[in-house]
Amino acid sequence: MILNPAIISLMSGSFLLCIFSIYASTIGIRILRWWDIRSGSERQLALERKTYLISTIFSYLLGFQLLSLFLFVYTADHMHPIFIGAMCAAGSLNVNDYGYVTLVLKAATFVLCGVWLILNHADNRGYDYPLIRAKYKYLLVLVVMLMGETLLQTGYFAGLEADVITSCCGTLFSQDAETIAGDLASLPPVAAEILFFSGMLLTFRTGIHFWVTGRAAGVFSLLAIGVLILSAVSVVSFISVYYYELPTHHCPFCLLQKEYHYIGYPLYIFLFSGGIAGAGVGVLHRLRGPDSLKEVMPSIQKRLCLVSMGSYLGVVLIAVYPMVFSDFVLTGY
Repeated sequence: MILNPAIISLMSGSFLLCIFSIYASTIGIRILRWWDIRSGSERQLALERKTYLISTIFSYLLGFQLLSLFLFVYTADHMHPIFIGAMCAAGSLNVNDYGYVTLVLKAATFVLCGVWLILNHADNRGYDYPLIRAKYKYLLVLVVMLMGETLLQTGYFAGLEADVITSCCGTLFSQDAETIAGDLASLPPVAAEILFFSGMLLTFRTGIHFWVTGRAAGVFSLLAIGVLILSAVSVVSFISVYYYELPTHHCPFCLLQKEYHYIGYPLYIFLFSGGIAGAGVGVLHRLRGPDSLKEVMPSIQKRLCLVSMGSYLGVVLIAVYPMVFSDFVLTGY
């Protein structure tokens, strides 16, 4: 196992989060069984005190979880000189079977943690904790994912050995590779560009409609989630290629390096922010019933809508920049 400060931080934070989330889940089960806001019993008062404490501490721990995705990718990218054949995080993650599985699960948990924080914020705005049962049901699912992520991440770091021969990003994201990455790299760039910009325009149009009228929240949320996936595909298909100015280079990780001004970090931050905020609009829409939130719920949803559209606008600007200010033309390759 290779140890450096970043790996130690990731492992320590993940184990701490995992232990606390297990404790929080036990409290959550008790809340799901016995919570009654109308009761003045000693047990109810104890549950109210514990849920406030857990929500506060868990919010900070989940904040670390949101940062850990980028720290994990940064660590994998920083370690690539150790492994023969690796040129970026793509090669480091391919050193053993746990790398890419951990990354995918971390990305999924990243989104779900963000949505839980939105749900927790909305619940705290109600005087009677109207979303507490939904929040803790969601938390139980999140705990299982956090535990699985911790185990996979431990397996990945524990299995790292120096001087292992791995594949470079040019091989992993080659159009000839018979993998999902190869399929994404081989997508026709013109078709991918049309789908990407059409999806963004439709999302903006629906978001403006929701912000003005308060209707179509569910549709906007579905579009925002769909655009998150579509944008991730587009990064491999054509966005990264415009920055590299090399039609055969489709790696989504090299964008995080100094040679490309670390443009990958704001790109992925905008991308995930747009998806999380958009998903939050839909989750709150499904839970819009509580009377104590009828006054504040629309304003929370509209702010989330603006955050989502603003984030996706950042993604579009980053994608368009090399198309406008570079002489490189991808069409025809």
